Amino acid sequence: MERKNEILDQTYAFALKIVAFCNKLDESRKFAISNQLIRSGTSVGANVRESQSSHSKADFAAKMVIAAKEADESEYWLLICRDSEGYPDPGDLLKDIKSIKMILFKIIASSKR
Repeated sequence: MERKNEILDQTYAFALKIVAFCNKLDESRKFAISNQLIRSGTSVGANVRESQSSHSKADFAAKMVIAAKEADESEYWLLICRDSEGYPDPGDLLKDIKSIKMILFKIIASSKR
């Protein structure tokens, strides 16, 4: 039986939601923000996934730090969307990224011990 990996599952689900939200941004012709957000939002999960095949504890921690930085950037672009006139509402994406960031920070802290 395969063990469930919460951070892998959450970041993958987040990436799928980001793709859908960026499609809305594109429909609204908000291409600049969409391009930034699609990169950072999908990179969170890509880095988490890459960390799973790390060759050392330090490499694992480094990949998780990169994922956390991408999560910070994603949160920034989502806040821009939330607070800018004429942009679609990011809805639960902000709550999702805050949850992901909390988990990533816990993983980073415990991997450095």
